[in-house]
Amino acid sequence: MKINHPALINSLRLAYSAEKAAAYAYVGHARSLKNPDEKVAVQQIENDEWEHRKNVLRIMQQHEVSVSKYFEFKYNLIGLLISFSCYFIGRFMPYFFAGKLESGNVCEYFRMMKYFHSIGITKHDKVLHEMGIKEKEHEVFFLEMIKDEKWMPLFEKIFNWGVNNSSNDVDLEIENDPNYSEKKEYCKN
Repeated sequence: MKINHPALINSLRLAYSAEKAAAYAYVGHARSLKNPDEKVAVQQIENDEWEHRKNVLRIMQQHEVSVSKYFEFKYNLIGLLISFSCYFIGRFMPYFFAGKLESGNVCEYFRMMKYFHSIGITKHDKVLHEMGIKEKEHEVFFLEMIKDEKWMPLFEKIFNWGVNNSSNDVDLEIENDPNYSEKKEYCKN
């Protein structure tokens, strides 16, 4: 069923390409790490991003939404540049900026769910909810890795993300249920 919702179409195209950028970035991030446990954890997050990309593509195909060649080129380049930079910018910054990025990505999936609801489609709720929650788990992991670092207070002030700031209001402590998130109205702002 073809959809006519420009914001939703743009969101799907952007998410599809941005997941590739994130996965590429995590390739470099994982390879730059010395701790084998951290390396494995970041590689798992990379795998999650590839899975999200597949899920978004399936949704796009169901609604005849084409892939944006522009976004693919742009985010491919961004992902590769970030991946390469991880070898030079130390341990803290890749974790910090990955956490900040994931924090913003959480709401993208809840926003898509609301866009779909606005045109009467609810069949993607489960997968969109799961991807949003998984992005929140990524954010929490990255924050946990650096929350006590000496640079955190400064970076949190400058970039408005960290121990006391998040780009979303998703709470992993409560039941992770799509019906709850709809009632709660995650990512309202």
